[in-house]
Amino acid sequence: MESPAKKQRSDTLHGDALARKVREVVTATPAIDVHTHLFPGQHGDLLLWGIDELLTYHYLVSEMFMVAPAELSHEEFFALPKSGQADLVWRYLFMDRSPISEAQLGILTCLQKLGLSDQLLRKDLPSIRKWFVEQDPLKHTSKVFELANLKYVIMTNIPFDRKEANCWVKPDAQINFADSSFADDDKIIQQRFCASRFKTALRIDQILKGDWGTICECLRARGLPETFDGAKAFLRAWAKVFQCEYMMASTPGDFVYGSAGEPRQPGWPTATKLIDEVMVPVAEELQLPLALKLGAKRGMNPALNPCGGGDGVMIADVGPLEEMCRRCPKVKFLATFLCRVNQHEVCVLAQKFRNLHIYGCWWYCNNPSMIDEITKMRVEMLGTAFTAQHSDSRVLDQLIYKWDHSRRVIAEVLVKQYELLDSRGWPISEDDLKRDVGRLLGGSYEEFMSKGVTDSAPCPPIPDAPARPPKPFMRNSKRFCLPGTDGCGCC
Repeated sequence: MESPAKKQRSDTLHGDALARKVREVVTATPAIDVHTHLFPGQHGDLLLWGIDELLTYHYLVSEMFMVAPAELSHEEFFALPKSGQADLVWRYLFMDRSPISEAQLGILTCLQKLGLSDQLLRKDLPSIRKWFVEQDPLKHTSKVFELANLKYVIMTNIPFDRKEANCWVKPDAQINFADSSFADDDKIIQQRFCASRFKTALRIDQILKGDWGTICECLRARGLPETFDGAKAFLRAWAKVFQCEYMMASTPGDFVYGSAGEPRQPGWPTATKLIDEVMVPVAEELQLPLALKLGAKRGMNPALNPCGGGDGVMIADVGPLEEMCRRCPKVKFLATFLCRVNQHEVCVLAQKFRNLHIYGCWWYCNNPSMIDEITKMRVEMLGTAFTAQHSDSRVLDQLIYKWDHSRRVIAEVLVKQYELLDSRGWPISEDDLKRDVGRLLGGSYEEFMSKGVTDSAPCPPIPDAPARPPKPFMRNSKRFCLPGTDGCGCC
């Protein structure tokens, strides 16, 4: 019988064989997309897909306005139908110049992977558009997931948005304050999408913004008292309906957590008060992590707001995240930062707090040069204890190029790292690579989500830092998944 030591030596990869196997494993490993803005086809026009949506995504619209004639105003452009906007983007970015930016190359990757190479060679936008019109949304969703090689994506579900909420409950649905549930089961809309493919997240920006006005408006609409207890009942009820993975928020540019916080309006509670007395108790009770996105500068150019492109980037204060990790040891936090400058500081933070998990290269960091730099640093500082990427996709087809481009960069980072490991005499097998890459593409996220939290008391505040006063939630991933022609279309 072959000894384990000899078998291990025979399985060990070196040199070119190691590099090839790393690239092969990164390409073949199904990924978990831990944050998107996608919706299932069963939610109607909330699902964005197709060439016109790809071309009018805010990256490309912003790029178009850099080169379009000055006579083309923002108002004139956004008054056009979506196809008219797409025609102009195609003209100015793809016909008048070579499409060499990352967002432009992304369009070409999508079309090539979808089998539209002939149309690309002819630069034939009408025939590309015709091809998309002929596709069935549910079948197209399955094809995109296959091309992107994804296990599942996590949506962004906003109960404060009436159009989104109406996909889940009827407009007049009321919440029973006593048990924090929607009062009538017949007001809850039966979901028919595949919940093993589309998972949910409960977005609570209004809490971290300190937007008590919007919160109270939503409480009134659901028959709840305009109190902190009413707000907690609101979150509990929606968590039950969504069966969410986590709560999440994109923080405002002036986000403050602590005694320095100011209310948005006279008489309103501060964001800190809402976090401590609404969000944290619900998170602890339902064992729901909080995913934070930090560093967006909202409304930098309001003229681009109609396409969602008016926002910019800013250096975020990492202090509020550090303080929450310290003061809330029973809450797990996931975080991603928009600004390159923040990335080193947050890597150090993730080393220090076991209730913090770093994920993805968000938005303006989702470019190959940034992915390369950030992934290198994270591997060097965190090993495999982070999630290398999330797509942040708003258009279904973007999954194809964002994951294809990201995998290429991540693979090259890992090739160099494993070559270093090999040079130190450490044996590396294909099974080792599959284990490690699986963690980087979603496994570490699932391990973080499943692990328990500490029962220790909150850490004391650091010197000179302002001091603050200091039931399992069962998810059923198959609850929405119905087979057959009236079901999700993929099971």
